[in-house]
Amino acid sequence: MAKTHDASAGVVPPLLSARDALYLDFDGTLTDIAPHPDAVTIARQLPALIDALRTHLDGAVAIVTGRRLDDIDTWLAPLRLVGAGLHGAELRRTPTGDSVEHRSPEVPVVARSLLDRFGADSRLLVENKGASVALHFRSAPERARECTAAMRALATTHGLVTIAGKMVVEARAPGIDKGRAILALASAPPFQGRRPVFVGDDVTDEDGFAAVQASGGFGIKVGDCETRARYRCADVDAVHHWIEACVQHLNEPDRERA
Repeated sequence: MAKTHDASAGVVPPLLSARDALYLDFDGTLTDIAPHPDAVTIARQLPALIDALRTHLDGAVAIVTGRRLDDIDTWLAPLRLVGAGLHGAELRRTPTGDSVEHRSPEVPVVARSLLDRFGADSRLLVENKGASVALHFRSAPERARECTAAMRALATTHGLVTIAGKMVVEARAPGIDKGRAILALASAPPFQGRRPVFVGDDVTDEDGFAAVQASGGFGIKVGDCETRARYRCADVDAVHHWIEACVQHLNEPDRERA
């Protein structure tokens, strides 16, 4: 399905109601993208802000990310969320529960091949996530086409699929994406029966936008690229301000929360 640019996708998103469920991407959405995955900076007030929103939504806030969930736990500590990691290859249905992960035996094979080819360039990062493998080239943008072509060739050989993000290309098993991950989380309490809202910034989030909008909810695109999402936030700071506004709105007991 081709991405479309909805005319409303320049509009500030509406505030959440108490009957909504919120799904959040991490990199480029809750925190600015850094040159290296370990170099992100988290706003000091962010974990508490998300936790306050989670309380108002009766627990229906989840993280949906390309990272591993234990990585997110470290960045957002002490907050621990329900979520989907590795684009949906990893699912955690309760904040205190264990993750269930779908692993492909082909991923480490592809990771080794990428290291053999690109390991000598310290500007490139091969990230073996277990259920997927990513090749980051943010520090060497002139190698973007070469990296993407190499990953696609290896993925085809080993029965994996690729998806390109912001200065990264990733390979994983077929049938895994953020849209399917959101639908899986939405099938059980406290998410079940609520209007789904997903916030993300990258190409990898487009499946999530399509899924929530087909389910009667809406997507929020961070940034100005073409998108399926109905609404936009200009940047990470705008996302933080929107979350804060949602908390303030839900704090008003006399307000009609339609």
